[in-house]
Amino acid sequence: MNTTFILGLAILLIGVFSVAFVRPKTYIARLINLEIPGWGLLLVMLAYDEALALMTFIAVTAISTFVIVRLMEWRDASC
Repeated sequence: MNTTFILGLAILLIGVFSVAFVRPKTYIARLINLEIPGWGLLLVMLAYDEALALMTFIAVTAISTFVIVRLMEWRDASC
């Protein structure tokens, strides 16, 4: 195992716990904490050097961030 793979797994686990036990339960805190395991997953993919997986990850991250931000705006406007 190389260093990138081990660092990616560690960041992925830390990110999962930070999302599960988020302290200020706001939408912005959840969105920011959701990015942490995403970076861990990105490092794991970089360890395997899969270009298609990396491009898919970047596209899905961009689209999901847009959808989550729109959902937060809609939810704040309805309250």
